[in-house]
Amino acid sequence: MKKVELFLIIGILLGAFIVRLYRFDNPIADWHSWRQADTSAVSRNFVTKGFDLLHPRFDDLSNVPSGFDNPQGYRFVEFPIYNAFQALLFRLFGILTLEEWGRLLTIIGSVVSTLFLYLLAKKHISKTAAFFTAFFYAFIPYNIYYGRVILPDPSMVSAVLGGTYFFDKWLEENTKGKAKKSIRKEIFFYIIAFLFIAESLLFKPYAAFFLLPLVYLSYKSFGLGLVKKWQLWMFFIFSFIPLTLWRFWMTQYPEGIPVNAWLLNGNGIRFRPAFFRWIVYERIAKLIAGYFGIGLLLIGLYKTWNVKERGFLLSFLLSSVLYVTIFATGNVQHDYYQILIMPTVALFLGVGAAVLLGDSKKIVTVQRIVLILLTFGSFYFGWGIVKDYFNINNRAIVTAGMAVDKLTPKDAKVIAPYVGDTSFLYHTKRQGWASMEKSLPEMIEMGASYLVQLNPTENDYKGLGSTYKIVSATKEYILFDLKNKP
Repeated sequence: MKKVELFLIIGILLGAFIVRLYRFDNPIADWHSWRQADTSAVSRNFVTKGFDLLHPRFDDLSNVPSGFDNPQGYRFVEFPIYNAFQALLFRLFGILTLEEWGRLLTIIGSVVSTLFLYLLAKKHISKTAAFFTAFFYAFIPYNIYYGRVILPDPSMVSAVLGGTYFFDKWLEENTKGKAKKSIRKEIFFYIIAFLFIAESLLFKPYAAFFLLPLVYLSYKSFGLGLVKKWQLWMFFIFSFIPLTLWRFWMTQYPEGIPVNAWLLNGNGIRFRPAFFRWIVYERIAKLIAGYFGIGLLLIGLYKTWNVKERGFLLSFLLSSVLYVTIFATGNVQHDYYQILIMPTVALFLGVGAAVLLGDSKKIVTVQRIVLILLTFGSFYFGWGIVKDYFNINNRAIVTAGMAVDKLTPKDAKVIAPYVGDTSFLYHTKRQGWASMEKSLPEMIEMGASYLVQLNPTENDYKGLGSTYKIVSATKEYILFDLKNKP
């Protein structure tokens, strides 16, 4: 790697790390705080109750996520690798808060994803496209925000890109002549690729969609003879075994498995006009590309046929299309679901930018001016939307949560109604309920000992206040002791 090339990629990686430190110490009360709170709650329970990876728990005891009462607070979604690292780093070092360790993990994963994406694009597309791919992946405002959230999705992307890179390196060694082949390197790359891919599937089963580039790389190396390669069969079968075991284990705890079938096409939106409006316009063109970036994407798509390995690009595109269309409702409902397609978006932006840069020796050309305008416009309008994601949507949930933590016993069960959103409950640092799923007397029988309400009204004081003791009250919250009378 030449010095200039090394300098540029280090600059991009360093810049990617720095911009993701924006509002690093935010409480979990910003955009998509609900899902972030659920993730961090599992990590916090590892810290307070021990590292039981086979029985992850979060704060919500309600029947809202799964349809079953969940008195143990089980949380069976992805295998808790991310949570284990977040909790372990907090326990070992404690310099940062638990939430900050979660953010730092995601930031590191996002930077690593940028590097793997650069290396893959450099080999299979071009050096210029690789730099632009890394640049866009690092600095697209959407990716800046979601490159520092407390979610396992960015780590899944990092793992699948790492697996793709080392799988490609294994294929290189495997197809070399005997004189040049290094058995040790071949085994090393094979094992590392396997570990990355198996890990990515444990992070999120959606990673399976993004194994198509591995299939393409295998076909490129072996042709149809790939079906005869026992190493490939073993690689893919064994990669799915940890996920299969985890999913089988989960079935013993249905109360901890959120209802998820609706993510496929629960509202029947797939391929309807609204589906294309939300995915193509609202998410890709507007939120991710910032309007202007759609020009680069279209150029990249159009010029795919001129890329030396268009099959590599198309395998990423097909992976993303299948994922978005099969999990149609999930992708329409949640904008963080598009985290998984960001490598594909960055690759096509990189190709489009490389085309406009061209090979001209002139520093200023019309195409390069267009490239600058499209890039600036994309970042400017993208940031105009995403900057609000960093805002604290309701500061009262943090203030009230701190009060509950200070004024109630550590083992208290708390009702913190917030329309089912667990981010309020998370800030109390207590297990309990994020909604009034049953009548108050029934919930008291289930173990609820405190109720905290936001923005109290006169009815709260005269109604519940006449039945249960008011522990503390401000204009932001009111806390009731459900075990004692006034």
